[in-house]
Amino acid sequence: MIITRDSIARARSVLAVPGHRPDRFVKAVHSGADSVMLDLEDAVGPDLKSAARKNISDWLESGGEGIVRINGVETPWYEKDVEMLAGRRCAVVLPKVTSPLQIELLLRRLAEGSFVIALLETAAGILGAREICATPGVVRAIFGNGDLASELGIDLADHVSMSHARSQIVLASAAGGLVPPLDGLTIAITDDQKLKLDAQHSVAMGFTGKVCIHPRQIHTVHEIFTPSSTELQWAREALAASHDGSVAVLNGKLVGTPMLERARRLLSQWEA
Repeated sequence: MIITRDSIARARSVLAVPGHRPDRFVKAVHSGADSVMLDLEDAVGPDLKSAARKNISDWLESGGEGIVRINGVETPWYEKDVEMLAGRRCAVVLPKVTSPLQIELLLRRLAEGSFVIALLETAAGILGAREICATPGVVRAIFGNGDLASELGIDLADHVSMSHARSQIVLASAAGGLVPPLDGLTIAITDDQKLKLDAQHSVAMGFTGKVCIHPRQIHTVHEIFTPSSTELQWAREALAASHDGSVAVLNGKLVGTPMLERARRLLSQWEA
């Protein structure tokens, strides 16, 4: 599993793994997830931060791959997390991002070619999403539904109350020239129906992937976020119907420039 800008942009699933559980690192890499996120933040208790940091450092030194979620800028652990990554070429999830400057300062301390996935999970972060997503070095955004729900005092699993924030991130990603974002957690690990409904809602909102907290969630996430053979066939037929780029009719429906662009994106990503 090689972590590149392209692999992150194409990821349907990102499996989160606690940094204090190195026994799970290899299992996560072979879980079938498109990407793995080695976590130093919420999944790791305060007394285990140092051990988790060393585990991840050792893993990266040995050639292991993974996106690293560090602790937020305002926390007492941020500085040591960045020191551990300083000089490395790596992919970093920065939580609770509220401004482009936080990203710029982080990237200055990482090796050239490093990049950031912005975790938008506060009211300030959502409202500043457009500027954050347009910051050089950001390759994708993640919606942090858990922390935002806590800040707002609402249920993280409620689709209606979280819909505005989700739309903000989708719009900001498009305006910033990023691929569509990754959606946040479904905390009901064993409720496959809930996961399916959440993933379907994410797709309808414009997300193209989701963070997973258990390997059993990966299959369902991939199933929902992968275009069906019917959708890909429509894309091929739409482009064929409008062979010269002009407006056309396919199965009684108008096919214009926006639909053709969507068809090209689908085929570019999924028939590569």
